[in-house]
Amino acid sequence: MNRRESLKSASVLSSAAATGVAAPAVWSSANAQSARAETLLLVTEGGPNNLDIHGVGSNRPGYEVAWNCYDRLMSYGSKTLPDGTRSYDRDKLTPELAEEWTETPTSVTFKLRKDAKFHDGSPLTAEDVKWSFDRAVTVGGFPTFQMKAGSLEKPEQFVAVDERTFRVDFLRPDRLTMPDLAVIVPCVFNSKLVKSKATAQDPWGLEYTKQNTAGGGAYKVTRWQPGTEVVYERNDAWTSGPKPALKRVIWRMVPSAGNRRALVERGDADISFDLPSKDFVELKAGGKVAVVSNPIGNGITYIGMNVNKPPFDKVAVRQAVAYALPYQKIMDAVMFGLAKPMFGGATNLASEPAWPQAHGYNIDLAKAKALLTEGGYPEGFETTLSFDLGAGAVNEPLATLVQESLAQIGIRTTLNKIPGANWRGELLKKEMPLIVNFFSGWLDYPEYFFFWCYHGQNAVFNTMGYKNPAMDTLIDGARTAAAKADWPTYTTDVKGFIDLAFAEVPRIPLFQPYLSVAMQKQVSGYQYWFHRQLDYRTLSKT
Repeated sequence: MNRRESLKSASVLSSAAATGVAAPAVWSSANAQSARAETLLLVTEGGPNNLDIHGVGSNRPGYEVAWNCYDRLMSYGSKTLPDGTRSYDRDKLTPELAEEWTETPTSVTFKLRKDAKFHDGSPLTAEDVKWSFDRAVTVGGFPTFQMKAGSLEKPEQFVAVDERTFRVDFLRPDRLTMPDLAVIVPCVFNSKLVKSKATAQDPWGLEYTKQNTAGGGAYKVTRWQPGTEVVYERNDAWTSGPKPALKRVIWRMVPSAGNRRALVERGDADISFDLPSKDFVELKAGGKVAVVSNPIGNGITYIGMNVNKPPFDKVAVRQAVAYALPYQKIMDAVMFGLAKPMFGGATNLASEPAWPQAHGYNIDLAKAKALLTEGGYPEGFETTLSFDLGAGAVNEPLATLVQESLAQIGIRTTLNKIPGANWRGELLKKEMPLIVNFFSGWLDYPEYFFFWCYHGQNAVFNTMGYKNPAMDTLIDGARTAAAKADWPTYTTDVKGFIDLAFAEVPRIPLFQPYLSVAMQKQVSGYQYWFHRQLDYRTLSKT
């Protein structure tokens, strides 16, 4: 090691010590420079609570594990946006495990790669695909509803024709079916391995895959300390795409936003993407690191209200809250302009068949108080405002501003900070009266977002427990109309369900946030993905 390398290594270690984050051992070895060029150090506030996308309550960081460690039949292409940044292309499906496919009005047939193997070296076959799809539509919860979003609902739809041929039979015309095959949930598991770990009580082997990866993707998890660290190693036998440049990825959980910023700003960490907006603005202005910001497609940060329990079972009370929120203060003091406002529209009627779009609510405390009285609560009430502490950099200051503003109309709130690893589970219970939350639809279509968030049959992200048969009919109608290219009917249905959502406000959209990423300038290959997590396969360092 020369003097420069020695000083650099010492700097990394001292900086890490100051922030309470141990430096990766590979960086202080005799081969520090070459090892660091092949190693990515990522720091975020929270990490995965489950390594299996099919697991109960798996959180968003868990999506990153599934995306990089498992393959799907198809993926999405890439495109360059007007600002020069890169993004996935929702309109371009590309091969992954499938070399090619043939689509008819009633089915799609995939030809699998001959050389596809799992991490343990065993060959991947159509039976593994069949078993994985059967699992996804059977385990319940999020994965089953995600498959249902593309009319993928029954094991009978999935056919292993022969070792290398797999067919999906369509239940109905649905334009979401093909793109839904390229999202994270229909990934392919090593069925023989997982079945060997299954039990009568756990027939799909969920306990094993919660803590172990069983795929054949470009990376495999070699170490996982929940809440602390995930370590990946490249799968050099991967054949579903070009060999990734990064040999190793180290993902550290660093709860303090200040420490995460310091690690990136000093060059001790390569990437962080959950800093407060103020930090991203300042880092970009400082010029030491690269900052990329993209609007999150089909994504909304919102205030949600449990419509099945008083006081939020009253429309007037929900509208009162909508007129009492400090929208602009949130934009200025929390988001620092890194978001698109979803408030203050001309009316509460949809202007076009598109989503997201702004509603007509803005802060009007007098009107809010009148509506609260109309709803039967002239003196206000007490309640709990809950949020995901795993995204506390945004959620905590946002919730504090909401708390202060609601107090002005007599709604007294207690803040409930729920650890990120527990947030999804708490959402599924549908018991929290008032929440700050974020949802983005993987498939960037209005009917997809509303299927998840407003459809009465959806037990996952319809976090408010909202049920309205008229809403369900409009959502289902839009999906069918889109598949048939019946655009007049589609326009009527989409505008109809947006109008209904704004009138009954079970959730109040605040803003469409940007996904911002701070990274060292020698990191290249980053692109925005619908799942808002990193794809290590395209990243490299110089």
